[in-house]
Amino acid sequence: MIFSIQPTLENEQIALYPLLEEDFDDLYLVASDPKIWEQHPNKDRWKKEVFRNFFNGAMQSKGAFRIVDKTNGEIIGCTRYYDYNEEKNHILIGYTFYATSCWGKGINPMVKKLMLDYIFQFVSKVQFHVGSGNLRSQIAVSRLGAEKIGEEEIAYFGEPSKLNFIYEIAK
Repeated sequence: MIFSIQPTLENEQIALYPLLEEDFDDLYLVASDPKIWEQHPNKDRWKKEVFRNFFNGAMQSKGAFRIVDKTNGEIIGCTRYYDYNEEKNHILIGYTFYATSCWGKGINPMVKKLMLDYIFQFVSKVQFHVGSGNLRSQIAVSRLGAEKIGEEEIAYFGEPSKLNFIYEIAK
């Protein structure tokens, strides 16, 4: 079955829209907060030139979204589907970040529910790469029901390899 890895997904509170080149400035306003990247393997992603590389990778993935708060129309983060593997019938979700003002407000579970409900129409498993030192994200994916299945050195788009934990959730 052919499907899009960049549909528009939404509920009453949030919307995931395909990321566009013109979203760079608004998304960078969110990403420029160093606190977002404290536990991330690439801690300097708050710098504009480093974030530009991240953004370029998001655009090239053709599976990236800007996350919008529907109550005020503001961009509050970014996420993406990537590395679809038809043979193994799985895809990855990741490269996710949110404005610190959204932390602890249930945004991540809402976003992931939208993404998982959609993608499980087409695949049987979803994986997540989470930095080995990123406890916040490890807890978040565990709360979704994902289980750690391995560890691997992962090179994010245009960045050096770092140890990541691989989590998986089945349909």
